[in-house]
Amino acid sequence: MTDRAAAGRLALYFLKLGATGFGGPIALAGSMQRTLVDERRWISRDEYVEGLALAQLAPGPLAAQLAMYLGYVRGGVAGATLAGVAFILPSFLMVWALAAGYVRYGGLPWMQALFYGIGAAVVGIIARSVWKLARLTLSSDRLLWAIAAALAIATAVTERESVWLFLLGGCTPLGVHLTKDRGSQPGASSPSFASAFSVLSLAATASSHAPASLLSIAAFFTRAGLFVFGSGLAVVPFLYGGVVQERHWLTDRQFLDAVAVAMITPGPVVITVAFIGYLVRGTAGMIVAALGIFLPVYFVVVVAAPWFRRYHTLPAVKAFVSGVTAAATGAIAGAAVVLGRRALVDAPTIAIAAGTFVALWRWRISELWLIAAAGGLGLWLR
Repeated sequence: MTDRAAAGRLALYFLKLGATGFGGPIALAGSMQRTLVDERRWISRDEYVEGLALAQLAPGPLAAQLAMYLGYVRGGVAGATLAGVAFILPSFLMVWALAAGYVRYGGLPWMQALFYGIGAAVVGIIARSVWKLARLTLSSDRLLWAIAAALAIATAVTERESVWLFLLGGCTPLGVHLTKDRGSQPGASSPSFASAFSVLSLAATASSHAPASLLSIAAFFTRAGLFVFGSGLAVVPFLYGGVVQERHWLTDRQFLDAVAVAMITPGPVVITVAFIGYLVRGTAGMIVAALGIFLPVYFVVVVAAPWFRRYHTLPAVKAFVSGVTAAATGAIAGAAVVLGRRALVDAPTIAIAAGTFVALWRWRISELWLIAAAGGLGLWLR
């Protein structure tokens, strides 16, 4: 079968996964392995492992980046484009419909009651995600735990995120590595990685304080996309600090509702940016926000894939990314605290959040069902 045909088959698969896949990035990545590697054998195990490593090392939501990489393996740039669009499009269209309904009917008491329960459940889901991420990414490394704790405290206290704290989080274990192995080739190659990352961040920050024009929306969400490592929830603290605290594009309630919408739709969790973009500037804002968050992911795959096999095992590169990932984990924990202050306003909401956390911890329950149950409780209580 030709590469074009293989890329087309992959695009159809990702279209279905984007329309039906729930459970977050780890669940989506696991589904890709079961279907594409074990069952259909369209992708070799080595190719899948390489794609997963790239998705973990480079900035960008894990599931979307893995889908684009697998598309690249089978169809080059065209394959990556088809796979990415197919995976993102279903959830984008669903969020578009939900955002339009939210804007039109958001003032109705029944919708406020619905999100009264859902917002509390989202806090529980984020708390559970923090626990899983910590176990997966921090292990028993005391330095990474210290970085995560520092970012968690900073986010909870200041209620916003700083790009420089993330870069510092990455440079700290990088510095430790360079100190131990100062003369090695990996050490010599890693500063350029960090420098390039810094340049991208500065470029995306250039118009961060502009009004809610389409250009400022594009710049802000591009900047946010550069710091989504692993889980799409890593973008939450950046979004909250930017759209609520600094720019005042959304209220606390609207932001929590935006996160909730991402939880109840399939596909990548980071699609919450499309909902935010719609609330800020309508359909145009939604499209620009989605392009801002996903285009960096796409270009990382297209540019990095040809050289990835040569450099992804360099210890210095892995050290830098491990620090940024630890910082992201801590920031998500801090964001859970910040969002909890807004959503957990009484005993019922505290109970819903705690029950959601325990249910996810003890049993394999879909987040969709928990969100639906929380929304039903909100309607009943209100």
